[in-house]
Amino acid sequence: SNYAARNNMKAMQIGYLGFFYHSNDGLDVVGIAEVCALAHQDTTSDDPRWECVDIRAVKDMPKPVTLEHVKANPKLAEMALVRLGRLSVQPVTPAEWKEVCRMGGLTPAP
Repeated sequence: SNYAARNNMKAMQIGYLGFFYHSNDGLDVVGIAEVCALAHQDTTSDDPRWECVDIRAVKDMPKPVTLEHVKANPKLAEMALVRLGRLSVQPVTPAEWKEVCRMGGLTPAP
């Protein structure tokens, strides 16, 4: 839900890393981003309930990791991307982070 995504954003701290995922075109992890500002009201919306975090690009994924490949990997069977595909902001465990980075050609994982 939008509330779950908002709560995930509110939990983010400056310096947290996350995957940049194309959810409409491509359905793949294409890079890594870093949170550079805490959750705040989204200035593109008049509704104060809409919030966002600011991110900056850190690194491109050398080999984009498709949703199909994530779903086919047994190590990622419990990943939110597999279980809750439509949730726009999702938690990622350290083991999932390492595995997706490995699949994308980033070793060691940042």
